[in-house]
Amino acid sequence: MITPNSTGRRAVPVRAGMLAAALALLLATSACGVFKSAGAGAAKTAAAPAATTAAPPQVLLLGEVHDNAQGHRQRYELLRQRVEAGWRPAIAMEQFDRERQELLSKAQAGCLDADCVIRVIGGPRWDWQQYRPLIELALQYQLPLVAVNLSRADASRVVRDGVASSFNPQVVAEYRLGEPLPAALRAAQQEEIVAGHCNMLPEAMVGGMVDAQVARDIWMAKLIRAQRPRDVVLIAGNGHVRKDVGVPYWLDRIEPKLTLRSEGFVEGKDGGREAAGRYDASHALAPQGRPDPCAAVKPK
Repeated sequence: MITPNSTGRRAVPVRAGMLAAALALLLATSACGVFKSAGAGAAKTAAAPAATTAAPPQVLLLGEVHDNAQGHRQRYELLRQRVEAGWRPAIAMEQFDRERQELLSKAQAGCLDADCVIRVIGGPRWDWQQYRPLIELALQYQLPLVAVNLSRADASRVVRDGVASSFNPQVVAEYRLGEPLPAALRAAQQEEIVAGHCNMLPEAMVGGMVDAQVARDIWMAKLIRAQRPRDVVLIAGNGHVRKDVGVPYWLDRIEPKLTLRSEGFVEGKDGGREAAGRYDASHALAPQGRPDPCAAVKPK
C-alpha cells in the first residue's frame, strides 16, 4: 500500500534490489517519499480554519497529506469561504498531469458535475472522492482547473537526464537550470526523499528522484505563472508548497513581487516543527490511521 507522509508525498519502502520497481513507482506517482511515522488511530474531526478577511494573495498554495480526510475537509472549507466571499482564482491541481490540460478543459466545459469530470480525466493514482468537493466548487463558480503535474514521460526523462531535460531552452535559461541546483535545496530534498523511503533507497536512485521532485515544482511554478494576471490556488502535497524548497521558492526566484501565501496541512507533532520557515501557516491534523510502510524492511 502506498501511503503519504506529513510532506504530502507518496511512495513505498524500497529494498536495495528493487531499483527497477522503485523507478516504476516513481513514474506512476506524482511525488515520492513515505510518511515518517504512522498515526495510531483514525483522524478526528476538527473545525475548519476560520474565515479570513484579509485580501487574498495572488498565489495561494494549499498543501495536503494525500490520504488525510480531515485535511481535505479543512482545506476545502478554507477555499470555499474565500470563493463565496467573491474570490475567483484558477485552481491548479497536482492531481492532473499537465499534458492532459486540453482534455481537462473539455471535461470542465462539458460536464454538469464533478463525478463526470472524474470519469473523463481521473486516473487510478488518487482517491478522487477526496477531491470531488474542490472540483464541484470549480464547476459551480466557473473557476478554471489547471493541470500542473509532471507527466510520466517527462519524469522518466528527468530521472535519466536531469532537471533541465523536460524544459525548452528558454525555460532552462529563465530558471537557470544550466547551473547546479542550490546546495541547500538539493540537500533538503534529498533528506526528505531518503528518510521517506525508510533510509533504504538505493544510492543510485537518489539524485534522479530529487531531480524529478524539483522538476515537478518548477513545472507547477511555470504553469501558475501562465495563469497571471488571474489569481491562482495550488492544490498539492505539503512538500510542493514548502517555501524553502518547493513551488514558492521557484516562483519567488523568478517573480519576487508576486504575493504568495503557503499553508501546510500537517499531521500530529510535525505540525509545529514544519511550520517554522516552511509555510506561512500550518494546520495541525490528527494522524490518519494507516499501516507502517517501513515495517517490511525494518531489521528483525
